[in-house]
Amino acid sequence: MIDKDHPGLSVRRQAELLGVNRNRLTSAPKVGQEDLAIMHAMDVIHTRWPFFGQRKLLVLLREAGFKLGRKKVRRLMRVMGIEAVAPKRRTSLPDDNHRKYPYLLGGLEITAADQVWCADITYIPMERGFGYLVAIMDWHTRAVLAWRLSNTLDTRFCLAALAEAVVVAGGVPGIFNTDQGCQFTSREWIGAVEALGVRVSMDGKGRWLDNVFIERLWRSLKCEDIYLKSYRNLVELEAGIRIWIDEYNHLRPHQALGYRRPWALYRPEPGLASAA
Repeated sequence: MIDKDHPGLSVRRQAELLGVNRNRLTSAPKVGQEDLAIMHAMDVIHTRWPFFGQRKLLVLLREAGFKLGRKKVRRLMRVMGIEAVAPKRRTSLPDDNHRKYPYLLGGLEITAADQVWCADITYIPMERGFGYLVAIMDWHTRAVLAWRLSNTLDTRFCLAALAEAVVVAGGVPGIFNTDQGCQFTSREWIGAVEALGVRVSMDGKGRWLDNVFIERLWRSLKCEDIYLKSYRNLVELEAGIRIWIDEYNHLRPHQALGYRRPWALYRPEPGLASAA
């Protein structure tokens, strides 16, 4: 929606009118078919071993027959928005404009729906490209309250999912937990969450276990659906994700929930709780 050659409006002014942070305007990455195949393989490896860094990814990709170097692995990881979850040296100071918040869930007993929500973004491979999926989950019940699919890592699709989750839930959580990705440290996201009167919690850097339930959701979605069906485009992918998440919420029993369904636990109907 931004026209860099607009005769009367600068890029900055267009960004202001659209409510977009100019610093987050990025061109859609140009990725060829060979790179898409590498990215698909990288996603499979990262989903299985999220703690593998560039060196181990490179070894496994070469064993799979791809001819590439570490520089390309690093570049494609940036395009995909992934990184190894192992702790790293503190080599730079955080951006003052992106305040980091403490992790509030350590030692906290979570016993009710809407006590804590969490959100995360994952890369989704397709036959003819890729997309990014954000989901918002209730921590206690594992119910997916809202999700959005996008072809860019813009904060707007996260905000759209947040707005839908509030409508679906009919309220807000006490705490909202995310990782330290740029979408969730942005002024737009933090401002929207705090405007709801919700406390912000963030994972420790490189600690995927701090948001473990939604990480498990991604693994199940990819292994049970995405990798098996090879969706061709965003339209097909969105339809497939909708079906899978609907079944996950309403039909699939979860052992950790006493074999109840997430939505039956999140919004129990009178007289059906025991049957759920």
